[in-house]
Amino acid sequence: MGIEPVIMSAGELESERAGEPGKLIRERYRTASQVVQNQGKMSCLMVNDIDAGLGRFGNTQMTVNNQIVVGTLMNLSDNPTRVSVGQDWRESDITNRIPIIVTGNDFSTIYAPLIRDGRMEKFYWYNELE
Repeated sequence: MGIEPVIMSAGELESERAGEPGKLIRERYRTASQVVQNQGKMSCLMVNDIDAGLGRFGNTQMTVNNQIVVGTLMNLSDNPTRVSVGQDWRESDITNRIPIIVTGNDFSTIYAPLIRDGRMEKFYWYNELE
């Protein structure tokens, strides 16, 4: 398809340091934007198995990083051209809008406002070999 994806795994959505996964998402999003701007290629941010990193299963607890990651993804969905660099906001710094593609097995475990219609477009694939 000619798309240059910037890929993350669910394992990168948690860290011993608070805020690191949210920062990593913003950096990867900006990297995808730079691919578009500097190389003229289409790009996207792809997060594999997001439910494994953000899903709520049984008695698991949300961590600070889970909350920050959800907030970061919601902000990128709502304000895709304004992405902070560290803690600094530069008025002239406009980011290209980049699609965020996530894969997962059970989206019912994800914080509902993150996956609501209007914020996330859903496409389902079913294995028809069974």
